[in-house]
Amino acid sequence: MSRVTILHNPRCSKSRQTLALLQEQGVEPDVIEYLKTPLTVDELRTLYSKLNLKTVTAMMRTKEAEFKQAGLDLENVSEDAYFQAMAETPKLLERPVVINGARARIGRPPEAVLEIL
Repeated sequence: MSRVTILHNPRCSKSRQTLALLQEQGVEPDVIEYLKTPLTVDELRTLYSKLNLKTVTAMMRTKEAEFKQAGLDLENVSEDAYFQAMAETPKLLERPVVINGARARIGRPPEAVLEIL
């Protein structure tokens, strides 16, 4: 089995619930506090491919004030701009994210991550 990693924000209840759920399943994931250790643009692109989402914005917190402050909207913005914004403002990354090998899931709801274990 691959190492399981969680991109975690300890101040977020969903992130804490997802970490607890993993531990209940006997999984002790590598914990990355992504606000303290932001992902690079390349790491975000790789994560996006593992998440298997239709749009980059599906992995973003588009309702955060920082989304608009970064000059972003949901139309007419390049993928490059979204990735750059998440690298510069990690708060824009939806949380939590669990990664297991070539697959990843956003823990909303927390049980969504169980399908990749």
